[in-house]
Amino acid sequence: MKSPARLLLAAALICWVSPHAAESQEEQVTIRVGVDKPGHEIGPRLIGAFFEDINLSGDGGLNAELIKNGSLEIPKTLLGWSTVGEGVNAAQATEAPLSAANPTFLRLTIERRRPDGGVANEGFRGMGLREGEAYRFSFQGRAEAGRSAELLVKLMDESGEAIAEGSIKVEGSAWREHEAELTPSKTAKRGALQIWLKSGRLVDLDSISLCTTDTWQGRRHGLRRDLVQLLADLKPAFFRFPGGCIVEGSQLKYRYQWKTTIGPRDERRLIVNRWNTEFAHRPTPDYYQSFAVGFYEYFLLSEEIGAEPLPIINCGMACQFNTGELVPLDELGPYIQDALDLIEFANGPADSEWGAKRAAMGHPEPFGMKLLGVGNEQWGPEYFERYERFAKVLAERHPEIELISTSGPFPSGERFDYAWPLLRKMDVPIVDEHCYAMPDWFLREAHRYDDYDREGPEVFMGEYAAQSVQIVSPRNRNTLRCALAEAAFLTGVDRNSDIVTMSAYAPLLAHEDGWQWRPNLMWYDNLTSYGTPSYYVQQLFSQHKGDRALPVEVNDARPPAPIAGRFGLGSHNTAVEYRSIAVTKDGETIWAADKQLDAEDFIVHDGEWDVQPGLLAQPRRSGSARVVFGSADWADATLTCQARKTGGREGFSVFFRYGPGGSRIEWNIGGWENTRHGLIGQQATHSTTPNQLVSAEGTVEPDRWYDIRIETSGERVRCFLDDELVHDIEIPVPAIDSVFASAALDTDQSQAIVKVVNPTDDATSVRLTLDGLPKAEVACKLVQLTGNPEDENSIEAPKRVSPAESSVNLAAGDFVHEFPPHSFSILRIPVEATAP
Repeated sequence: MKSPARLLLAAALICWVSPHAAESQEEQVTIRVGVDKPGHEIGPRLIGAFFEDINLSGDGGLNAELIKNGSLEIPKTLLGWSTVGEGVNAAQATEAPLSAANPTFLRLTIERRRPDGGVANEGFRGMGLREGEAYRFSFQGRAEAGRSAELLVKLMDESGEAIAEGSIKVEGSAWREHEAELTPSKTAKRGALQIWLKSGRLVDLDSISLCTTDTWQGRRHGLRRDLVQLLADLKPAFFRFPGGCIVEGSQLKYRYQWKTTIGPRDERRLIVNRWNTEFAHRPTPDYYQSFAVGFYEYFLLSEEIGAEPLPIINCGMACQFNTGELVPLDELGPYIQDALDLIEFANGPADSEWGAKRAAMGHPEPFGMKLLGVGNEQWGPEYFERYERFAKVLAERHPEIELISTSGPFPSGERFDYAWPLLRKMDVPIVDEHCYAMPDWFLREAHRYDDYDREGPEVFMGEYAAQSVQIVSPRNRNTLRCALAEAAFLTGVDRNSDIVTMSAYAPLLAHEDGWQWRPNLMWYDNLTSYGTPSYYVQQLFSQHKGDRALPVEVNDARPPAPIAGRFGLGSHNTAVEYRSIAVTKDGETIWAADKQLDAEDFIVHDGEWDVQPGLLAQPRRSGSARVVFGSADWADATLTCQARKTGGREGFSVFFRYGPGGSRIEWNIGGWENTRHGLIGQQATHSTTPNQLVSAEGTVEPDRWYDIRIETSGERVRCFLDDELVHDIEIPVPAIDSVFASAALDTDQSQAIVKVVNPTDDATSVRLTLDGLPKAEVACKLVQLTGNPEDENSIEAPKRVSPAESSVNLAAGDFVHEFPPHSFSILRIPVEATAP
């Protein structure tokens, strides 16, 4: 047996809680942990990581390469390149290329006797260049037969000043590799590369590269060290790659084909990235995949960070949110063979066909792959009939490989409900669930897996993230509130880790200037990187997992909070104006937007809002628009305003009970193509859940002012249009816990790990009882993540929200501890070794 050790930390905050003081309080919130009743074993894969090349997270992110379009294969002439100076012409050429897989190259020719010009490369939103750090510039080049050309290579800062330069001589007409090392004299966040032709008539350049020598593991053309270190510090149990929707492709010709991503860099075939122009709010027409980071690099990265590799393969379907293109069932053979060859590439001996390719790249030993995902988030009978064909062959040829199927893109709804009975019938080993939703969904779903069938497939929560505004919104932020909602959800994953054996946040990485989707786990610019509050939640759950689940019982005897929330205004596919906006309570005005309307009074969630004197206008006639105002504590209040439709197809949207976690109720006036008025409940539910509460026939006329009034009193809501009662209904509030907890035993350390999430605005005093432990004073480790719920990290403040460690003296068996508002706390309490 191990004796309890006192944990003394350099920055420790020592707190003393007397056992007698604890006994003298009758706390309304209690947590009981059965330390003497350890339950199921917690598997090794619980918290992992998922990488998809979105948000410039491949080229421009994980790939340390700084040159955009260094192969010149992007099918947009000289994308990323521009001319500088005078007297030199730059063009793409294809005569006698470097390789058939890389047929296009850059040709510089002089236009006058004394050239003084060349080309510049802009990089991926600029190039991050560090003072004193060595950068290797390399390329494949040739001149004319019997002739030479001299190049001057410069690194430039944002002002156009050269901060490093070097000369390279290119001789003869045969392709040869050339390189130079450049060391900047100062740091540039958005630098550039220039190549000047100083002498000679012609020079051809291909496979042009500029890369720091300070890469992960020091590899040539390697990975960006700080990003890999952040990833490694998560200590993920597995690493899922390469996606995500890029596995599917918008069309099958753009699907991810792993065989084209291995071997020499010059032989890898570039394709357009799936996220190139997917979102109108963030088009990225220069987004392609060079595959400089391909399947071999993903396997190697998994190994080096201690994560189990989890590749995902295309199942013969393009993305169903795009074309949904299908491979006929009788033509699936090559796709299934790709899966078989991948297993051989990962696990086969070095003298096998695909194992030899792995060995030739520098890794003769197998990677030991045990997991394989078939498809990403497909749905419907088309997917399952294809999965069955993959599963049949793979089970026969490789029974040691655990297959992962999908339940579709959403955690509920028709597609999800169709999938699960089939998945159970097919005896699928592991089922991948995905969910992007508001924070309240994650709080409510902390009990999601309590009643899952223990005889069915294991669950992999393969993609999830709390959205601060709404899914796909460019205004989403990585707030502490979102992170705490995820932490609350993960306590449910913890407690149910006998059935939920894997989980991963998504997406993983995003460039500050090149993102398409938010929120994301880790952010970076060209020089620095940081983890979000959600990153630290993932890290803490990974580091404090334990190996045996402990039963936990949470009781909260406090009365429910009053039914309250902000108000909001908006529209769907309609240009609208609002005026005379006021909120009253008990006959008194508590908020009014008078003639001095202030834009700071409104939180914009979507749309293009114009705050004018006495008028709030939204001129956009397409899409949804929404602003929120007031206090989340407003209860039993009345909203009045006037509204006018100035264009578009529908009418007005008025919101009430708008909580900070995204729960709300919408009165849609003139909705459903301007045919009805109705109340829509969005209370801790996913968008796939039916939510129409009540409706009545009605339309909205253009260019007419309407009087709107919503009266709230407890559960009762009364809605008036031009003083006529339209709806009178009682709308209950869904039950959502205020305290969340899970517990586990760390047998190696002889410690009980108790995780507690308090997502509320109030400090919560909790009596913790650990059955099986004496009421003896012990020193415990406390790790805590807390702050303002809207706080987020940034390049300027990378650790504004980050864990703090301290030591706290507790009466281990029974004590009272106060958990701060908006906090995630972990207590590691010494225990005597507990038998399995």
